[in-house]
Amino acid sequence: MRDLWTALALVLVIEGALYALFPEGMKRAAARALAVPPQTLRLAGLAAACAGVVLVWLVRR
Repeated sequence: MRDLWTALALVLVIEGALYALFPEGMKRAAARALAVPPQTLRLAGLAAACAGVVLVWLVRR
C-alpha cells in the first residue's frame, strides 16, 4: 500500500511541476485535447496505462 501512495504522490509532483514550469504549454495541450475525438483519447490513455503496467512489472521483477 505504501508503494501505491508513493506512486500517486509522484504523479502529483510530476503534474504539478509541469504546470508550474510550463503553464502556457499545459493550457495549449489541454485545448488541443478538446479537439481530439474521445475514442482516440481513450486509446491513448489505455496505451499509456499498459505501458505503465509493463514498466512497473519490468522494474519490480
